[in-house]
Amino acid sequence: MAKTSTVARSKKKPKFSTRKVRRCFKCGRKHGYIRDFDLCRICFREMANKGEIPGVKKSSW
Repeated sequence: MAKTSTVARSKKKPKFSTRKVRRCFKCGRKHGYIRDFDLCRICFREMANKGEIPGVKKSSW
Protein backbone atom coordinates (compact mmCIF):
# COMPACT_ATOMS: atom_id res chain seq x y z
CA MET A 1 0.00 0.00 0.00
CA ALA A 2 1.44 3.33 -1.08
CA LYS A 3 1.56 6.31 1.27
CA THR A 4 -1.36 8.68 0.86
CA SER A 5 1.04 11.58 0.22
CA THR A 6 2.62 9.82 -2.79
CA VAL A 7 -0.79 8.92 -4.19
CA ALA A 8 -1.98 12.51 -3.77
CA ARG A 9 1.18 13.84 -5.41
CA SER A 10 0.72 11.54 -8.42
CA LYS A 11 -2.86 12.80 -8.92
CA LYS A 12 -1.70 16.40 -9.33
CA LYS A 13 -1.07 17.67 -12.87
CA PRO A 14 2.69 17.48 -13.49
CA LYS A 15 4.74 20.37 -14.89
CA PHE A 16 5.82 18.17 -17.80
CA SER A 17 3.83 15.32 -19.36
CA THR A 18 6.73 12.86 -19.03
CA ARG A 19 6.59 13.16 -15.25
CA LYS A 20 3.12 11.59 -15.09
CA VAL A 21 3.03 8.59 -12.73
CA ARG A 22 0.31 6.03 -13.30
CA ARG A 23 -0.80 4.22 -10.17
CA CYS A 24 -3.30 1.52 -9.32
CA PHE A 25 -6.54 3.15 -8.19
CA LYS A 26 -7.12 0.45 -5.60
CA CYS A 27 -3.79 0.22 -3.74
CA GLY A 28 -1.58 2.97 -5.22
CA ARG A 29 1.15 0.66 -6.55
CA LYS A 30 3.09 2.07 -9.52
CA HIS A 31 5.01 -0.99 -10.74
CA GLY A 32 3.21 -3.74 -12.65
CA TYR A 33 0.50 -1.32 -13.81
CA ILE A 34 -2.01 -2.43 -16.47
CA ARG A 35 -3.35 0.62 -18.30
CA ASP A 36 -6.45 -1.02 -19.77
CA PHE A 37 -7.84 -1.76 -16.32
CA ASP A 38 -6.13 1.01 -14.27
CA LEU A 39 -4.92 -1.71 -11.86
CA CYS A 40 -1.63 -3.22 -10.75
CA ARG A 41 -0.96 -6.88 -11.52
CA ILE A 42 -1.75 -8.01 -7.98
CA CYS A 43 -5.13 -6.27 -7.73
CA PHE A 44 -5.95 -7.36 -11.29
CA ARG A 45 -5.33 -11.00 -10.41
CA GLU A 46 -7.39 -10.82 -7.21
CA MET A 47 -10.34 -9.15 -8.92
CA ALA A 48 -10.20 -11.46 -11.95
CA ASN A 49 -10.24 -14.56 -9.74
CA LYS A 50 -13.27 -13.22 -7.86
CA GLY A 51 -15.02 -12.47 -11.17
CA GLU A 52 -15.27 -8.75 -10.52
CA ILE A 53 -13.81 -7.76 -13.92
CA PRO A 54 -16.30 -8.44 -16.73
CA GLY A 55 -14.95 -10.38 -19.70
CA VAL A 56 -11.87 -11.69 -17.89
CA LYS A 57 -11.50 -15.26 -16.75
CA LYS A 58 -8.59 -17.51 -15.79
CA SER A 59 -7.23 -19.43 -18.74
CA SER A 60 -6.75 -23.18 -18.57
CA TRP A 61 -5.96 -25.84 -21.16
